[in-house]
Amino acid sequence: MPDILIRNALVVVTMNAARAELAGADIYIRDGVILAVGRDLAAAEAQVVDAAGCVVTPGLVNTHHHLYQTLTRAVPGGQDALLFGWLKTLYPIWARFGPEEIFTSAQVGLAELALSGCTMTSDHLYLYPNGARLDDTIAAAGEVGLRFHPTRGAMSIGTSAGGLPPDSLVESERAILDDMIRVVDAFHDPKPGAMVRVGLAPCSPFSVSRELMRDAALLARDKGVMLHTHLAENDEDVAYSLERFGCRPGQYAEDLGWTGPDVWHAHCVKLDGSEIDLFARSHTGVAHCPCSNCRLGSGIAPVRAMRDAGVKLGLGVDGSASSDAGNLIAEARMALLLQRVARGADAMAAREALEIATLGGARVLGRADLGAIEVGKRADLAIWDMHGVEAAGGWDPVAALVLCGPTRVRDLIVDGRPVVREGRMVTLDLPLVLERQRILAARLAG
Repeated sequence: MPDILIRNALVVVTMNAARAELAGADIYIRDGVILAVGRDLAAAEAQVVDAAGCVVTPGLVNTHHHLYQTLTRAVPGGQDALLFGWLKTLYPIWARFGPEEIFTSAQVGLAELALSGCTMTSDHLYLYPNGARLDDTIAAAGEVGLRFHPTRGAMSIGTSAGGLPPDSLVESERAILDDMIRVVDAFHDPKPGAMVRVGLAPCSPFSVSRELMRDAALLARDKGVMLHTHLAENDEDVAYSLERFGCRPGQYAEDLGWTGPDVWHAHCVKLDGSEIDLFARSHTGVAHCPCSNCRLGSGIAPVRAMRDAGVKLGLGVDGSASSDAGNLIAEARMALLLQRVARGADAMAAREALEIATLGGARVLGRADLGAIEVGKRADLAIWDMHGVEAAGGWDPVAALVLCGPTRVRDLIVDGRPVVREGRMVTLDLPLVLERQRILAARLAG
């Protein structure tokens, strides 16, 4: 892998401890690691990337996704439904998926993320119809070249047992735990700089048993991997928890071992003050998914309160069947706008939204080796060209990136390797992948 010198950036947004922003700076990369950041760096043998007129940020980090849903956007019957009705519409369609659908949807979703400046993403795959496996998404990520945190999700309570998913999409809990062990042993890499780390992720309190939640937590701690699930997404979710378990979602999570620095929960729209304090004390992370929360009418998450309390917070695009888009920089803008709607125009600044999208996400996923542009960190970088019409007239290029755009990255580097160059994917033939996606989507639609 050749050395890379990113030269003469308009601004390098370091996200270091001082939150320094360096004008006219260079970044020197070797073997996937940042060796130097400063002005007028010399590198006779390096491949030079001219970043004049560009803002360079740490790669954005996506902390919650369902990549398989990329094949089911804007499905009639689910377009205007709340969460539970939306799921009931889509479950029968997802039951017709197989390995090819899982693999192709993951490729499309990962490419979409990459073009929006994302260098690392988690994925929550909780259904495995017709022979599909977590291995299918891991293979897709390997081809696209993004850093990947897949989670082995699961559903074990079908409609016949009082759950929400159809029986055809649930698994026995013994089979779930066995496969969790298999994928962790096969793919999880605990070392700094890892390209793949695996987490365990029972889908939600309304689709798995209390016993599976507890067993998954015990297994994750035994294996040294992280835990992930949906929590307190909307009023229906909270009502279900109160009726079924006799407590609020945060208490349910704590009772089963689902709080701590190795846990992050998706959504958390309806956390109350005591639950926010619990997550702050226990260093439990949250994946905020603003566009999906708007699309499903779930509400506005208490992000300002969580940040002020010290809760670890990252952004998630959520699945494309609920958010419709997988653009992470657009999620940062939406996060900012929603907090301002809820609490006033001074509730969140553009730079704070960008911090949540980069360093915040890295912290949620337990990656101390990522999230900032400083010596010794892995070279996961996004280069944003501010010459375009979106940012025209912008006085502050860093704020403009969130407030105005662009929403498509010019160059993306992951572990020192180019994934996007001049706005185009270089790791896969995207038109060919999109044609395969169109064929599969048409087949699913009948």
